[in-house]
Amino acid sequence: MSAPTYALFDTAIGRCALAWTERGIAAVQLPEADDAATRAKVLARFPGAREATAKGEPRRVLEAIRAHFDGTPDPLDAVELDYAAVPLFHRRVYEALRRVLPGATIGYGELAARVGSPGAARAVGQAVAKNPFPIVVPCHRVLAAGGRAGGFSAHGGMETKRRMLALEGVTLAVPAGAATPVFEAGDAVAHLTKKDARLAKVIAAVGPPRIRLAATQSTFEALTESIVYQQLTGKAAATIHGRLRAMFPRGRVRPAALLAQRDDALQGAGLSRGKMLALRDLAKKTLDGTVPAIAKLHALDDEAIIDRLVTVRGIGRWTVEMLLIFRLGRPDVLPVGDYGVRHGFMLTYGKREMPTPKELASYGERWKPYRTAASWYLWRAVDLQRKKASDGRG
Repeated sequence: MSAPTYALFDTAIGRCALAWTERGIAAVQLPEADDAATRAKVLARFPGAREATAKGEPRRVLEAIRAHFDGTPDPLDAVELDYAAVPLFHRRVYEALRRVLPGATIGYGELAARVGSPGAARAVGQAVAKNPFPIVVPCHRVLAAGGRAGGFSAHGGMETKRRMLALEGVTLAVPAGAATPVFEAGDAVAHLTKKDARLAKVIAAVGPPRIRLAATQSTFEALTESIVYQQLTGKAAATIHGRLRAMFPRGRVRPAALLAQRDDALQGAGLSRGKMLALRDLAKKTLDGTVPAIAKLHALDDEAIIDRLVTVRGIGRWTVEMLLIFRLGRPDVLPVGDYGVRHGFMLTYGKREMPTPKELASYGERWKPYRTAASWYLWRAVDLQRKKASDGRG
């Protein structure tokens, strides 16, 4: 039996790979950190596989996958798969899963029932985790109990799953105060510990990352709160934000309703003129579509979100990065301009001065794809230093 042939190809979520034999598609590889890592994944599965240009049926499948990520969902249910190396039970799971169309989701228990094995949800989960045909066999549409996101083993973890579902019109809700589901804490700790001995000491002292997501009903409301809180103490900002919310039905600040408010009413709530103008600009850009809805944000990558939102008066890169981390739960954000992150770096690495944003960005390359967790640990490094000082040891 000859080894499969494979090709790399661009999609909206990065460079994927497609492998095929004369029997059909043998594997789909979602993007890794770079092309070399993506090729390595393919070759680990198929030693001796040959890279070539896709033609004929493989080319048609490749283009259908690309179109799917470009916003034209394709069920891909007519694609012939090479099941030669796939266990029979896994094949039954995959065929049942292929009947879950774009825009729909399914739970592990229901999927187990569909393959005639009720009560075998764990075995179904193992089959889904080993799926060699993501997208064609849509494992991203399988959710845990209660509609929770569950796991996802592809590079980027839950953020990749979230983006793939968002492209199909499915938005996963994040409960207020929940620990972020975007990356597995164990994976982040293992990666950062291996890559960075100095940061590993902070990790050992602090434990797993505990990043908590704030509830977000709309992009507009999240950014409204960010603008109100800028350059104020938490208590003062909370008072002004509460007054602002009290001006609107059920405390929901809406773009059109905010634009209808008089300047003196907004300033009477405690807003400075600059913040009032920023909120009016935010409202206008929300109504004209410049500021996307939350569901659309999930389908955009980090830089695309930053580029869109910094066009709003009073919204800078740091504000958007905080939204990415604490509202959207993005796993690979490094806010190089953040004072706390830079201070934590100086303490962790025994520097006399804080790094420049450029220096921090360069060093942080080794932390990918878990730079959010690395940032959290640098914040914690500052906390550790403060605790030592208060204990009389610093």
